[in-house]
This record gives sequence, C-alpha cells and structure tokens, in this order.
Amino acid sequence: MEDPDSDPIKPFVHWIAWNIPATVTELPEGLQEQLRLLEPEGVLQGRNSSGSHGYFGPTPPVGDPAHHYHFQMMALDSVLDIPLTSDRDAFLAAASGHVIGKGEVVGLYDQKIQPPKQ
Repeated sequence: MEDPDSDPIKPFVHWIAWNIPATVTELPEGLQEQLRLLEPEGVLQGRNSSGSHGYFGPTPPVGDPAHHYHFQMMALDSVLDIPLTSDRDAFLAAASGHVIGKGEVVGLYDQKIQPPKQ
C-alpha cells in the first residue's frame, strides 16, 4: 500500500508484504507489527517509509485534498528469498520477471480534524 500524494516522500509506502500463500483469501484485522506473521503463516512484512515493519495507517495532513492509497497485489511464480528488512525497491527488484498477474485497488482518504495523539 502506498500513497503517491504524500510529501516529501513519494510514494510513501504504508505496507509491503510478500510470500502470501495462494490459499489466503483474506487477512485478519490487526496484523502483527513483526517481520514474519504467525497468521497467516509465512507472510513476510518489509520496511515501510516510517522505518518500521508492518502496516502503518494513513495520516494525510489535515486540510490536504484526499490522498490516493494504492493497494497493489501481484501473483508471482515463485517464493521470494529476500531479507526480512527489505523495502519496496528491494521487493520490486526481486519480483521483476516473476509477476504472472496483478491487480490494484485505490482508496481515497482525507482528515477533516487532527486525530487525538496516542
């Protein structure tokens, strides 16, 4: 998942995951923030633009027009053997030549008021 409307990082990568088994048809709510997921088993999560691993939710600045969030999926013909700390660029390089299908869903999100600090 990435946000090409972010500034100054373009695109801002919110989540990258790979080696999702073909039998997986949904992901559970509240995925763990760890490199290797326990559920679904075997899924690996790389480094997002915030420097952490796992999903980093959207936080566009209050007052910005709605940002576009691209959820990109790729079917690969092999399991990727890349370091657990890989980022978007490392993933795309490793996936090059192995993509046998792909899809994309784009969602829009903006914030009208500043969210409370946690």
